[in-house]
Amino acid sequence: MAEKIPQLKNFLTCSVCTEIFRDPVSLGCHHSFCYRCLQDFWAQAENKNCPICKRKSSNDAVVNFSIKELADSYSGSQRSGPSDEAQVDKRGRHHKLKQQLRPDLTALQARRSRHQELEETYEAMVPHLKVQRVKTERRIRAEFEQLHWFLREEEEARVAVLREEEEQKRKRILLERKTLPLQRSRTCARALLSGSDPQLLPGALLDEAKHLGNLAHRVWEKMGQRTTFSPVTLDPNTASRSLSLSDDLTSVRVSDVIQKVPNNPERFTMYREVLGSEGFSSGEHCWEVEVGDLPSWTIGVAKESVERRGERTATAANGIWCLLHRSGKYTRCTGKTLTLKRTPERIRVQLDYDGGEVSFYDPEDMTLIYTHQHTFTDNIFPYFSLGAAGEARTKDVRVCGVSSGTQL
Repeated sequence: MAEKIPQLKNFLTCSVCTEIFRDPVSLGCHHSFCYRCLQDFWAQAENKNCPICKRKSSNDAVVNFSIKELADSYSGSQRSGPSDEAQVDKRGRHHKLKQQLRPDLTALQARRSRHQELEETYEAMVPHLKVQRVKTERRIRAEFEQLHWFLREEEEARVAVLREEEEQKRKRILLERKTLPLQRSRTCARALLSGSDPQLLPGALLDEAKHLGNLAHRVWEKMGQRTTFSPVTLDPNTASRSLSLSDDLTSVRVSDVIQKVPNNPERFTMYREVLGSEGFSSGEHCWEVEVGDLPSWTIGVAKESVERRGERTATAANGIWCLLHRSGKYTRCTGKTLTLKRTPERIRVQLDYDGGEVSFYDPEDMTLIYTHQHTFTDNIFPYFSLGAAGEARTKDVRVCGVSSGTQL
């Protein structure tokens, strides 16, 4: 039969094990497989899709008696002489060996895919390192240029004051000196002897102590008044590709374009999230976040080991202790709805690591929104998540220092 119909073998071959059908069954899509091959494939795939066309099978496979008769007949036609049983046994062992090796093959394919994914990620990291270096270097030079400009301006201003003092005192000394001969010419000798002795002007010399005393400290204090300090800066290596951070790393917004950044393990890939750059493992820490009228945001703290790839909610059970806001509705990290007296445009986050508390306040009047208690064991990082701004005037969420002089 096989000689008369060369294509018959292909027709009677299982696409899974590539052997002649053994107990063939057919799916609704009319593709056929060995019964055991199909069951093993479904178990590994964890679904009941066709191995060929991937169509989902709504019913179990049914025995295909026509193909079974042809397969049996074909197999019988291949037997000849005393070696037939050995060939059948060999084919059966080959079939069984393929079944045993299939899980290992699947695992190897998954491992190969993972290696390829890592290789692509590392390949993307190399040019990104240069982008980071160039951007950061430019920012460093800009910051120092501002400091240099301030120091140059301060230097020139102080030198100008010094020279002005010198000029004023020089003119005063010359004026006093000119009056001495005039007094001598108008006064007789007897009157000159009876009069008081002329006196030198006090304070005629430069006040060096005023100009030099604690000079560096006074300049440092003045510089501090002109610079800003943020208790929290954002970590761009954790930021979702959908987020854009400011150059000074103190504000974040939903980006109009997807950022071209590597898929490094620190980065959030499922949701629009970012962490602070510094974690806490002890002590008390406080910062405020300007949220304005942004309709959707989540702020708080998260453990360092928080899930960054797969699906999860921002809840205490998942290691995120936060305050959620969605279109005027406020929710705590346990899912309970909160009622606020007003709509704050700024939120204070207060972390007491050792005391096991994270609290949220309205800094306008220091009204406590809510406190969550938990025994912290991981490093804890400031946490931020944003939704689209839509028609809101606020586009950025900005981290800033405590607005009030009263610290909790």
